[in-house]
Amino acid sequence: MSSNQLQLPKAILPIIFLVIIAIILFSKSFVTIEAGQAGVLWKRFGGGVVIDEPALGEGFQVIAPWNKVYIYEVRRQESFEKMKVLSSNGLDIQLDASIWYQPKYAELGKLHQDIGEDYLNRILLPTIRSAARSVVGRYTPEQLYSSKRDAIQAEIFEESKKIINDQHILLDEILVRDVTLPSTIKEAIERKLKQEQESLEYEFRLVTADKEAQKQIIEAKGKAEANKILSASLTDKILQDKGIEATLELAKSPNSKVVIVGSSKDGLPLILGNN
Repeated sequence: MSSNQLQLPKAILPIIFLVIIAIILFSKSFVTIEAGQAGVLWKRFGGGVVIDEPALGEGFQVIAPWNKVYIYEVRRQESFEKMKVLSSNGLDIQLDASIWYQPKYAELGKLHQDIGEDYLNRILLPTIRSAARSVVGRYTPEQLYSSKRDAIQAEIFEESKKIINDQHILLDEILVRDVTLPSTIKEAIERKLKQEQESLEYEFRLVTADKEAQKQIIEAKGKAEANKILSASLTDKILQDKGIEATLELAKSPNSKVVIVGSSKDGLPLILGNN
């Protein structure tokens, strides 16, 4: 084996090393950002997180190999949360809620610098839990179970939004999907609501019956008044004239009859028929 053959591997080693380094640097220079994502650029020798430039958009991006890109989901996201809170009288209540949120695109660099990628657990969820405890603590279990669900949903959203807005996060909506009360409390509330419903139905029947009675009284009064007016208008003269008219009509009838001329006690002729 010649000396040249022995020296050849030693000459190739630096080249192989440089090729490996080049491949590594080359692979780190290209970043693919998927649909619905954006990238925050971190410069190792340029001041760290870039906050004065727009975030890197979707597609193929070329960066210096010593820099780094942090990928964020910028579409609306949903998180399901079960929260244990206390009502105004100290009873345990469980809220099942959906939270719709997304990072503010224009403030993505500040979000990464101030909070980081785990902003959901660091900022968003603790804020919503705190707001839920504060809001639910104002209501009784009866109110939470029946008529106040929409109200607490809106109040939790508004209180959370006040804190979240300056944290580079956009809170779109909070939906309270379910309110779970202790079983004994729930049963007591259901019994109470049933009794109230039965009471309302009974009161409705009483009101309906009273209205029907009032209607009948009004109708009876109306008929009595009409009869009174009619009686007052029927004078003796009118009755006599009506009797004469009726007698004349009867006299025209072809049926056999006997007419007695004179007057009855009412001063009317008497007609006696044989039929």
